[in-house]
Amino acid sequence: MTRESVLTSLERTRLVPVLRAPSEALAIEAADALVAGGIRVLEVTLTVPNAVSLIRSLAARSERAPEHERPIIGAGTVVTPDEADACMDAGAQFIVSPGLNLALVEQVRNRGIAVMPGALTPSEIITAWQAGADMVKVFPCSAVGGVGYVRSLRGPLPTVKLFPTGGVNLDNAGAYLKAGASALGVGADLVDVTALAGGEPQRLTERARAFLAIVSKASQPSHLPAAPPSMPTL
Repeated sequence: MTRESVLTSLERTRLVPVLRAPSEALAIEAADALVAGGIRVLEVTLTVPNAVSLIRSLAARSERAPEHERPIIGAGTVVTPDEADACMDAGAQFIVSPGLNLALVEQVRNRGIAVMPGALTPSEIITAWQAGADMVKVFPCSAVGGVGYVRSLRGPLPTVKLFPTGGVNLDNAGAYLKAGASALGVGADLVDVTALAGGEPQRLTERARAFLAIVSKASQPSHLPAAPPSMPTL
């Protein structure tokens, strides 16, 4: 996929599961459960053991899947240009970082891959956007106001595509989208490692469907009643 088509898919899906797991086997099980629930984007963090190998495996599996079931595989918790290169060489189609490394942004852009660096303050967000970020990961969003913070950022920064991560859950996902988020990074509230370890991957599948339903509802245009006709002046 081209960078543009990846971004189009991300903005249409608007939901990016942050896949963290204590083992490669559990991460694969989590990926399968999420895809079964309709998820079509997966962010594999470099905190997973053998993460680059896992990205390569999931990317290869995605290529073999029917097109309508093919998930986009990205890499997360990427902090250096060398790590970004390793992930892209393994097949990652987007790169997410918890912070702002301008050299990393440039490296990924030069290879034609979508990049979402992390930023928190307005100054950092503007710097990331001007450096060529495709979306700016607002992290950790819940620690600085959550939905209200995203809404506040949208006023002075209406063209910046915000990607809040950290504290996004079923209760606030819709509110984040209505506040102006372009996409959401969702971690433990979706990728429930405890359920996986307990042999209940279906809980991830069910949670994925619940999140997708919220995203779908929040993405629908609001239908406000037409304003009554104005009274003629005398």
